[in-house]
Amino acid sequence: MEVPGLAHNISSPLSPCEGMIKDLSLDSIQLCERDGSKSQDGSISEMEELPVPQNIKISNITCDSFKICWDMEARSKERITHYFIDLNKKENKNSNKFKHKDVPTKLVAKAVPLPMTVRGHWFLSPRTEYTVAVQTASKQTDGDYAVSEWSEIIEFCTADYSTVHLNQLLEKAEVIAGRMLRFSVFYRNQNKDYFDHARGVQDNRMLPSVKDNSGSHGSPISGKLEGIVFSCNTEFNTGKPPQDSPYGRVRFEAQADTLFNPDTNLYFGDFYCMYTAYHYVILVLAPKGSKGDEFCKQRLPELDITDNRFLTCKQEVEGGPLVFHHAQDVILEVIYTEPVDLASGTVAEISGHQLMSLSTVNAKKDPSCKTCNISVGR
Repeated sequence: MEVPGLAHNISSPLSPCEGMIKDLSLDSIQLCERDGSKSQDGSISEMEELPVPQNIKISNITCDSFKICWDMEARSKERITHYFIDLNKKENKNSNKFKHKDVPTKLVAKAVPLPMTVRGHWFLSPRTEYTVAVQTASKQTDGDYAVSEWSEIIEFCTADYSTVHLNQLLEKAEVIAGRMLRFSVFYRNQNKDYFDHARGVQDNRMLPSVKDNSGSHGSPISGKLEGIVFSCNTEFNTGKPPQDSPYGRVRFEAQADTLFNPDTNLYFGDFYCMYTAYHYVILVLAPKGSKGDEFCKQRLPELDITDNRFLTCKQEVEGGPLVFHHAQDVILEVIYTEPVDLASGTVAEISGHQLMSLSTVNAKKDPSCKTCNISVGR
Protein backbone atom coordinates (compact mmCIF):
# COMPACT_ATOMS: atom_id res chain seq x y z
CA MET A 1 0.00 0.00 0.00
CA GLU A 2 1.15 3.53 -0.79
CA VAL A 3 0.89 6.64 1.35
CA PRO A 4 -0.71 9.27 -0.91
CA GLY A 5 -1.22 12.12 1.52
CA LEU A 6 -3.08 13.47 4.53
CA ALA A 7 -6.75 13.46 5.36
CA HIS A 8 -8.42 15.52 8.07
CA ASN A 9 -11.57 15.65 10.18
CA ILE A 10 -12.22 11.94 10.41
CA SER A 11 -12.91 10.97 13.98
CA SER A 12 -14.88 8.31 15.78
CA PRO A 13 -16.69 8.30 19.12
CA LEU A 14 -16.27 5.64 21.77
CA SER A 15 -12.88 4.46 20.53
CA PRO A 16 -11.02 2.21 22.98
CA CYS A 17 -7.78 4.09 22.31
CA GLU A 18 -6.49 7.63 22.67
CA GLY A 19 -4.23 9.66 20.42
CA MET A 20 -3.79 9.79 16.65
CA ILE A 21 -5.41 7.82 13.80
CA LYS A 22 -3.80 6.49 10.70
CA ASP A 23 -6.54 6.06 8.10
CA LEU A 24 -5.98 2.98 5.93
CA SER A 25 -8.19 1.58 3.21
CA LEU A 26 -7.50 -1.26 0.81
CA ASP A 27 -6.91 1.39 -1.84
CA SER A 28 -4.84 3.89 0.12
CA ILE A 29 -3.36 4.80 3.48
CA GLN A 30 -3.92 8.24 4.97
CA LEU A 31 -3.15 9.97 8.24
CA CYS A 32 -5.67 11.89 10.27
CA GLU A 33 -6.38 13.05 13.80
CA ARG A 34 -8.67 11.66 16.46
CA ASP A 35 -9.43 12.73 19.98
CA GLY A 36 -12.06 10.13 20.85
CA SER A 37 -15.02 12.42 20.14
CA LYS A 38 -16.83 13.90 17.17
CA SER A 39 -14.80 16.11 14.91
CA GLN A 40 -15.43 19.83 14.86
CA ASP A 41 -17.39 19.72 11.63
CA GLY A 42 -19.52 16.82 12.84
CA SER A 43 -18.13 14.39 10.28
CA ILE A 44 -19.43 11.37 12.24
CA SER A 45 -23.05 11.11 13.26
CA GLU A 46 -25.12 8.49 15.01
CA MET A 47 -28.07 6.86 13.19
CA GLU A 48 -29.84 3.55 13.60
CA GLU A 49 -27.63 0.97 15.24
CA LEU A 50 -25.18 -0.82 12.99
CA PRO A 51 -24.13 -4.41 13.78
CA VAL A 52 -21.19 -4.76 16.19
CA PRO A 53 -18.44 -7.15 15.01
CA GLN A 54 -18.43 -10.38 17.02
CA ASN A 55 -16.01 -13.31 17.38
CA ILE A 56 -13.01 -11.52 15.88
CA LYS A 57 -10.40 -13.88 14.46
CA ILE A 58 -6.79 -13.06 13.55
CA SER A 59 -4.92 -15.38 11.16
CA ASN A 60 -2.04 -15.56 8.65
CA ILE A 61 0.14 -13.44 10.91
CA THR A 62 3.53 -12.33 9.54
CA CYS A 63 6.04 -9.77 10.82
CA ASP A 64 4.18 -6.93 9.08
CA SER A 65 0.70 -8.18 8.18
CA PHE A 66 -2.29 -10.19 9.37
CA LYS A 67 -5.75 -11.26 8.23
CA ILE A 68 -8.82 -10.31 10.25
CA CYS A 69 -12.43 -11.46 10.07
CA TRP A 70 -15.50 -11.42 12.31
CA ASP A 71 -19.19 -12.31 12.49
CA MET A 72 -22.03 -9.77 12.22
CA GLU A 73 -25.78 -9.76 12.70
CA ALA A 74 -27.78 -9.38 9.52
CA ARG A 75 -29.55 -6.16 10.62
CA SER A 76 -28.50 -3.06 8.66
CA LYS A 77 -25.62 -5.04 7.23
CA GLU A 78 -26.27 -3.71 3.77
CA ARG A 79 -25.65 -0.14 5.01
CA ILE A 80 -22.06 -0.81 6.02
CA THR A 81 -19.56 1.00 3.79
CA HIS A 82 -16.42 0.98 5.96
CA TYR A 83 -14.69 -0.84 8.81
CA PHE A 84 -12.76 1.03 11.51
CA ILE A 85 -9.95 -1.07 13.03
CA ASP A 86 -8.28 0.25 16.18
CA LEU A 87 -4.76 -1.19 16.38
CA ASN A 88 -2.37 -0.50 19.27
CA LYS A 89 0.81 -1.92 20.72
CA LYS A 90 -0.03 -3.74 23.91
CA GLU A 91 1.10 -1.68 26.88
CA ASN A 92 4.03 -3.10 28.77
CA LYS A 93 3.48 -2.76 32.51
CA ASN A 94 7.22 -2.57 33.01
CA SER A 95 7.79 0.12 30.41
CA ASN A 96 9.23 3.50 31.23
CA LYS A 97 6.22 5.68 32.05
CA PHE A 98 8.13 8.82 31.05
CA LYS A 99 9.01 7.47 27.63
CA HIS A 100 6.98 8.63 24.62
CA LYS A 101 4.20 6.14 24.00
CA ASP A 102 3.60 4.55 20.62
CA VAL A 103 0.90 6.30 18.64
CA PRO A 104 -2.36 4.32 18.38
CA THR A 105 -3.31 3.45 14.82
CA LYS A 106 -6.79 3.48 13.36
CA LEU A 107 -7.24 1.68 10.06
CA VAL A 108 -10.24 2.73 7.97
CA ALA A 109 -10.99 0.21 5.24
CA LYS A 110 -13.73 -0.05 2.68
CA ALA A 111 -16.23 -2.79 3.49
CA VAL A 112 -14.84 -5.65 1.43
CA PRO A 113 -15.53 -9.38 1.81
CA LEU A 114 -13.82 -10.91 4.85
CA PRO A 115 -11.20 -11.99 5.78
CA MET A 116 -9.34 -8.75 5.09
CA THR A 117 -5.56 -8.41 4.99
CA VAL A 118 -3.99 -5.58 6.99
CA ARG A 119 -0.46 -4.85 5.89
CA GLY A 120 1.94 -2.04 6.66
CA HIS A 121 5.58 -2.01 7.80
CA TRP A 122 5.23 1.60 8.98
CA PHE A 123 2.77 0.69 11.74
CA LEU A 124 3.41 -3.03 12.34
CA SER A 125 6.63 -4.34 13.88
CA PRO A 126 7.77 -7.98 14.15
CA ARG A 127 7.60 -9.88 17.44
CA THR A 128 5.28 -7.28 18.94
CA GLU A 129 2.05 -7.71 20.92
CA TYR A 130 -0.92 -5.71 19.69
CA THR A 131 -4.55 -5.14 20.67
CA VAL A 132 -7.25 -4.71 18.05
CA ALA A 133 -10.93 -3.70 18.11
CA VAL A 134 -13.37 -3.16 15.24
CA GLN A 135 -16.48 -1.12 14.52
CA THR A 136 -18.66 -0.88 11.43
CA ALA A 137 -19.46 2.43 9.75
CA SER A 138 -21.84 3.79 7.14
CA LYS A 139 -20.81 6.84 5.14
CA GLN A 140 -23.75 9.15 4.45
CA THR A 141 -24.40 11.26 1.37
CA ASP A 142 -23.41 14.43 3.24
CA GLY A 143 -20.06 12.92 4.25
CA ASP A 144 -21.08 12.07 7.82
CA TYR A 145 -20.51 8.59 9.26
CA ALA A 146 -22.83 6.43 11.31
CA VAL A 147 -20.84 3.97 13.45
CA SER A 148 -21.50 0.91 15.58
CA GLU A 149 -20.24 0.32 19.08
CA TRP A 150 -16.67 -0.99 19.33
CA SER A 151 -16.19 -4.73 19.43
CA GLU A 152 -14.36 -6.57 22.18
CA ILE A 153 -10.59 -6.08 22.25
CA ILE A 154 -8.50 -8.97 20.88
CA GLU A 155 -4.77 -9.52 21.46
CA PHE A 156 -2.23 -11.03 19.06
CA CYS A 157 1.52 -11.04 18.42
CA THR A 158 3.25 -10.48 15.09
CA ALA A 159 5.76 -13.01 13.77
CA ASP A 160 9.53 -13.10 13.25
CA TYR A 161 11.25 -12.22 10.00
CA SER A 162 10.66 -14.87 7.34
CA THR A 163 13.44 -16.21 5.13
CA VAL A 164 12.30 -13.67 2.51
CA HIS A 165 13.11 -10.81 4.88
CA LEU A 166 16.36 -12.45 6.00
CA ASN A 167 17.46 -12.80 2.38
CA GLN A 168 16.89 -9.06 1.97
CA LEU A 169 19.14 -8.45 4.98
CA LEU A 170 21.67 -10.91 3.57
CA GLU A 171 21.83 -9.01 0.28
CA LYS A 172 22.40 -5.73 2.14
CA ALA A 173 25.17 -7.28 4.23
CA GLU A 174 26.89 -8.67 1.15
CA VAL A 175 27.20 -5.15 -0.29
CA ILE A 176 29.47 -3.93 2.54
CA ALA A 177 31.24 -7.17 3.54
CA GLY A 178 34.49 -6.20 1.81
CA ARG A 179 37.32 -8.44 0.77
CA MET A 180 38.13 -11.72 2.47
CA LEU A 181 41.02 -12.12 4.92
CA ARG A 182 42.61 -15.38 5.92
CA PHE A 183 42.26 -16.59 9.52
CA SER A 184 43.09 -19.76 11.45
CA VAL A 185 41.33 -19.68 14.84
CA PHE A 186 37.95 -19.04 16.45
CA TYR A 187 38.09 -17.38 19.86
CA ARG A 188 35.77 -16.54 22.75
CA ASN A 189 36.49 -14.07 25.54
CA GLN A 190 34.91 -14.26 29.00
CA ASN A 191 35.92 -13.59 32.58
CA LYS A 192 37.89 -16.09 34.67
CA ASP A 193 34.78 -17.23 36.60
CA TYR A 194 33.14 -18.37 33.36
CA PHE A 195 35.97 -20.78 32.57
CA ASP A 196 36.28 -21.92 36.19
CA HIS A 197 32.57 -22.81 36.09
CA ALA A 198 33.02 -24.70 32.82
CA ARG A 199 35.82 -26.76 34.33
CA GLY A 200 34.24 -27.41 37.70
CA VAL A 201 30.52 -27.74 36.95
CA GLN A 202 30.14 -28.40 33.21
CA ASP A 203 32.60 -31.29 32.78
CA ASN A 204 35.25 -29.01 31.23
CA ARG A 205 32.83 -27.83 28.53
CA MET A 206 31.35 -24.56 27.36
CA LEU A 207 27.61 -25.15 26.98
CA PRO A 208 25.15 -23.48 24.58
CA SER A 209 22.82 -20.83 26.01
CA VAL A 210 19.83 -19.02 24.53
CA LYS A 211 20.81 -16.11 22.30
CA ASP A 212 20.08 -12.68 23.75
CA ASN A 213 17.92 -10.00 22.07
CA SER A 214 20.72 -8.14 20.31
CA GLY A 215 20.31 -7.25 16.65
CA SER A 216 17.15 -6.96 14.56
CA HIS A 217 13.91 -7.02 16.52
CA GLY A 218 12.45 -9.52 14.05
CA SER A 219 15.36 -11.97 14.15
CA PRO A 220 14.01 -15.55 14.45
CA ILE A 221 17.04 -16.66 16.49
CA SER A 222 16.84 -14.10 19.32
CA GLY A 223 15.56 -15.70 22.50
CA LYS A 224 15.22 -19.06 20.73
CA LEU A 225 18.45 -20.46 19.27
CA GLU A 226 20.90 -22.02 21.72
CA GLY A 227 24.59 -21.64 20.98
CA ILE A 228 28.02 -20.34 21.98
CA VAL A 229 29.19 -17.06 20.43
CA PHE A 230 32.67 -16.97 18.90
CA SER A 231 34.67 -14.39 17.00
CA CYS A 232 37.09 -14.85 14.12
CA ASN A 233 37.92 -11.32 12.97
CA THR A 234 41.62 -10.56 12.75
CA GLU A 235 43.66 -7.38 12.82
CA PHE A 236 44.54 -6.22 9.34
CA ASN A 237 48.19 -5.57 10.09
CA THR A 238 48.96 -8.78 12.03
CA GLY A 239 46.47 -11.33 10.71
CA LYS A 240 45.85 -12.37 14.33
CA PRO A 241 42.94 -11.86 16.75
CA PRO A 242 42.91 -8.45 18.48
CA GLN A 243 44.25 -8.27 22.02
CA ASP A 244 41.30 -6.21 23.30
CA SER A 245 37.80 -7.57 23.93
CA PRO A 246 34.48 -6.28 25.35
CA TYR A 247 33.70 -9.59 27.05
CA GLY A 248 36.62 -10.44 29.33
CA ARG A 249 40.38 -10.80 29.51
CA VAL A 250 40.45 -14.62 29.40
CA ARG A 251 40.27 -16.17 25.94
CA PHE A 252 39.49 -19.65 24.64
CA GLU A 253 41.08 -20.22 21.25
CA ALA A 254 40.59 -23.20 18.91
CA GLN A 255 41.80 -24.07 15.44
CA ALA A 256 39.17 -23.10 12.88
CA ASP A 257 38.55 -26.65 11.66
CA THR A 258 37.47 -27.66 15.18
CA LEU A 259 34.18 -25.79 14.65
CA PHE A 260 34.05 -25.23 10.89
CA ASN A 261 34.56 -28.06 8.39
CA PRO A 262 32.69 -29.89 5.61
CA ASP A 263 30.51 -31.60 8.24
CA THR A 264 29.19 -28.21 9.37
CA ASN A 265 26.36 -26.18 7.86
CA LEU A 266 26.56 -22.37 7.79
CA TYR A 267 23.56 -20.03 8.08
CA PHE A 268 23.01 -16.28 7.86
CA GLY A 269 21.33 -15.00 11.03
CA ASP A 270 21.24 -11.20 11.11
CA PHE A 271 22.76 -7.88 10.03
CA TYR A 272 22.72 -4.84 12.30
CA CYS A 273 24.51 -1.85 13.82
CA MET A 274 24.32 -0.02 17.16
CA TYR A 275 24.26 3.68 16.22
CA THR A 276 27.93 3.44 15.20
CA ALA A 277 29.88 2.98 11.99
CA TYR A 278 30.50 -0.69 12.84
CA HIS A 279 28.20 -3.26 11.28
CA TYR A 280 27.72 -6.78 12.61
CA VAL A 281 26.79 -9.99 10.81
CA ILE A 282 25.53 -12.95 12.83
CA LEU A 283 26.32 -16.37 11.38
CA VAL A 284 25.39 -19.79 12.73
CA LEU A 285 27.62 -22.87 12.52
CA ALA A 286 25.69 -26.09 13.11
CA PRO A 287 27.05 -29.64 12.77
CA LYS A 288 25.00 -31.44 10.14
CA GLY A 289 21.99 -33.24 11.61
CA SER A 290 22.27 -31.56 15.01
CA LYS A 291 19.35 -29.99 16.87
CA GLY A 292 20.69 -26.55 16.00
CA ASP A 293 20.98 -27.53 12.34
CA GLU A 294 17.32 -28.60 12.22
CA PHE A 295 16.27 -25.34 13.89
CA CYS A 296 18.18 -23.23 11.37
CA LYS A 297 17.07 -25.18 8.28
CA GLN A 298 13.49 -24.10 8.95
CA ARG A 299 14.25 -20.43 9.61
CA LEU A 300 17.53 -19.14 8.16
CA PRO A 301 19.15 -18.80 4.71
CA GLU A 302 21.85 -21.44 4.30
CA LEU A 303 25.22 -20.35 2.87
CA ASP A 304 27.67 -22.30 0.76
CA ILE A 305 30.66 -22.85 3.08
CA THR A 306 33.07 -22.62 0.15
CA ASP A 307 31.58 -19.58 -1.58
CA ASN A 308 29.94 -16.72 0.31
CA ARG A 309 30.85 -13.14 1.28
CA PHE A 310 31.34 -13.66 5.03
CA LEU A 311 33.01 -16.91 6.13
CA THR A 312 34.50 -19.66 3.98
CA CYS A 313 36.14 -23.04 4.44
CA LYS A 314 37.66 -24.84 1.48
CA GLN A 315 40.66 -26.67 0.09
CA GLU A 316 42.74 -24.47 -2.20
CA VAL A 317 44.37 -27.55 -3.71
CA GLU A 318 42.86 -31.02 -3.92
CA GLY A 319 43.91 -33.10 -0.95
CA GLY A 320 45.40 -30.05 0.77
CA PRO A 321 44.49 -28.56 4.17
CA LEU A 322 41.35 -26.50 4.76
CA VAL A 323 41.82 -22.77 4.34
CA PHE A 324 39.58 -20.24 6.11
CA HIS A 325 38.65 -16.65 5.26
CA HIS A 326 36.45 -14.00 6.90
CA ALA A 327 34.98 -10.72 5.62
CA GLN A 328 37.13 -7.69 6.41
CA ASP A 329 34.56 -4.88 6.68
CA VAL A 330 31.96 -6.39 9.04
CA ILE A 331 32.32 -7.78 12.55
CA LEU A 332 31.28 -11.42 12.58
CA GLU A 333 29.47 -12.98 15.53
CA VAL A 334 29.58 -16.73 14.96
CA ILE A 335 27.19 -18.89 16.96
CA TYR A 336 28.19 -22.54 17.34
CA THR A 337 25.21 -24.65 18.33
CA GLU A 338 26.90 -27.50 20.24
CA PRO A 339 28.96 -27.85 23.47
CA VAL A 340 32.69 -27.20 23.09
CA ASP A 341 35.29 -29.00 25.19
CA LEU A 342 37.96 -26.72 26.59
CA ALA A 343 40.48 -29.47 25.80
CA SER A 344 39.88 -28.81 22.08
CA GLY A 345 41.70 -25.48 22.39
CA THR A 346 43.69 -23.27 24.75
CA VAL A 347 42.65 -20.86 27.50
CA ALA A 348 44.89 -17.89 28.27
CA GLU A 349 44.74 -14.27 29.40
CA ILE A 350 45.00 -11.59 26.71
CA SER A 351 47.39 -8.65 27.03
CA GLY A 352 44.87 -5.99 26.02
CA HIS A 353 41.92 -4.31 27.72
CA GLN A 354 38.26 -5.17 28.28
CA LEU A 355 36.44 -2.56 26.18
CA MET A 356 32.97 -2.73 27.71
CA SER A 357 31.58 0.00 25.44
CA LEU A 358 31.89 -2.32 22.42
CA SER A 359 29.77 -5.11 23.92
CA THR A 360 26.79 -6.21 21.82
CA VAL A 361 24.97 -7.99 24.67
CA ASN A 362 21.25 -7.21 24.19
CA ALA A 363 22.27 -4.33 21.90
CA LYS A 364 19.39 -2.67 20.06
CA LYS A 365 19.58 -2.12 16.34
CA ASP A 366 19.63 1.43 14.97
CA PRO A 367 16.24 1.66 13.19
CA SER A 368 17.34 4.70 11.16
CA CYS A 369 20.37 3.11 9.48
CA LYS A 370 19.77 2.79 5.74
CA THR A 371 22.63 0.32 5.37
CA CYS A 372 21.22 -2.48 7.52
CA ASN A 373 17.43 -1.97 7.62
CA ILE A 374 14.80 -3.34 5.28
CA SER A 375 11.22 -2.18 4.63
CA VAL A 376 9.56 -4.15 7.40
CA GLY A 377 9.35 -3.53 11.13
CA ARG A 378 12.79 -3.16 12.71
